[in-house]
Amino acid sequence: MKHSVPFFNYPHVFVSQEEEFLAAIQDIGRRGAYILQKDLTQFEDDLAKFTGAKYALGVANGTDALIIALRAANTGAGDEVIFASHTYVATAAAIHFAGATPVPVDCRADHMIDPQSIRNAITSRTKAIMPTQLNGRTCNMDELQAIADEHNLLIVEDAAQGLGARFRGKCAGTFGIAGTISFYPAKVLGCFGDGGAILTNDDAMYETMYQMRDHGRNHDGEVMGWGLNSRLDNMQAAILNLKLQKYDSEMKRRRVLASLYQTRLGDLAELQLPPAPGSEPDHFDVFQNYELEADRRDELQKFLRECGIGSLVQWGGKAVHQIKTLGLSADVPYTEKMFKRCLMLPMNTALTDDDVAYVCDTIRRFYGKG
Repeated sequence: MKHSVPFFNYPHVFVSQEEEFLAAIQDIGRRGAYILQKDLTQFEDDLAKFTGAKYALGVANGTDALIIALRAANTGAGDEVIFASHTYVATAAAIHFAGATPVPVDCRADHMIDPQSIRNAITSRTKAIMPTQLNGRTCNMDELQAIADEHNLLIVEDAAQGLGARFRGKCAGTFGIAGTISFYPAKVLGCFGDGGAILTNDDAMYETMYQMRDHGRNHDGEVMGWGLNSRLDNMQAAILNLKLQKYDSEMKRRRVLASLYQTRLGDLAELQLPPAPGSEPDHFDVFQNYELEADRRDELQKFLRECGIGSLVQWGGKAVHQIKTLGLSADVPYTEKMFKRCLMLPMNTALTDDDVAYVCDTIRRFYGKG
């Protein structure tokens, strides 16, 4: 039988802790505890402790998290927000629906936002920088903070893929005035549907965002202004908190898998791999994804598929500025070159060492290096 390695094993999200999940669901159902209950409060407290943030706020999804954070930071009409075009469309959509103008810029060889490209894009209307902490890696936040300080700009982090990643010991999502996380099922910490969170160390931001996620209501239930209906479901929060307790082992395993890819593929001149675990002391990467660049990318992907191996070109093969219907434009030469070469290999804790070996042996065979 041919070895098969799916890109992502969705059933594993559930079966990995099935008995614990069923017990939690049963407990919540019997309590009738569905919205804004103690399970959500406990998860928010534990998430804040895990990340080192003062506050964590559960919301309905990662996109809402970005919109709420931007609005709470008084970002709106007439403002520009700079972001890397190598990101999911939701990053730009959040800027748009906050009332501001999305300004896409370039990335660097590690696929993170390019500080020089940020500098080139700053105008008198620039209000904020929104770096995407991509693929489980954190940008060089010292460089970004220096730019923000120089130009009096806010930083709102899109850390949807970054939970647990650190730069100089500090967690993704805790650098700017706010940082956001996604709990989409395929994320390192994923729930059984949509979910998100916002991190902040700012008291005023927390109070504003707390109200905005729940129809403008404060802690006493009084409506203080206009708000959204964007609450993280209590049952999803309980599931996430169960998984959070084992998150260290999840990160450790992903780093082992990344090391296996590095060991078996690192000598191939046809590939540009992401930075290996431990190769850069300032960075602790959690490998939400394993995104590389490959010569003859499309042929390689076809060959992998024929051999039963799933792979993915992120964002449907288009950077945000390349989605013509959005009407954005950008001078981003590295991003455009990279999108002709980028490919994500399977990266999740359902993978065995043998699975990774098969993927790597197949890639070596494709390039005649078996």
